[in-house]
Amino acid sequence: MGLTRMKKIVLTQAIIASIYLISFTEVISLKGTWQYNGGVSNGKAEGPPTQYTLQRKYTDKDFSAYVLEKGSKPEKYEAGTYILKGDTCFETCTFNSQTPQAIGKTVAYIFSVKDGIIHLMATLPGGTVVDDQWKKIK
Repeated sequence: MGLTRMKKIVLTQAIIASIYLISFTEVISLKGTWQYNGGVSNGKAEGPPTQYTLQRKYTDKDFSAYVLEKGSKPEKYEAGTYILKGDTCFETCTFNSQTPQAIGKTVAYIFSVKDGIIHLMATLPGGTVVDDQWKKIK
């Protein structure tokens, strides 16, 4: 068996193995609308707020976050861009009505998605350690 034929066989096997592995890899996308479902902040568990709801809307590369109160229009409080790399979601803030010093900062969240709930875990620029849970609603 010649060296060229051996290279073709190895290359073909590598391509087949890659296609096989890719077919079993779940494609993760944050695209959609997510509602805050509680979490942990600096070791203290907290449930979702009862007087209002928090929602995050993700497109392919951008996000925006809103406070929704009954009888009022949604109020945007944060927006930015994001990139997913492995198990990390890098969010860069471009708008923040509560913490203007967050604008331009990137937070690296370790994330996982299971049963329609995303977990976002990070240390925020101010030092707060969070593990937020957001339930997909759209």
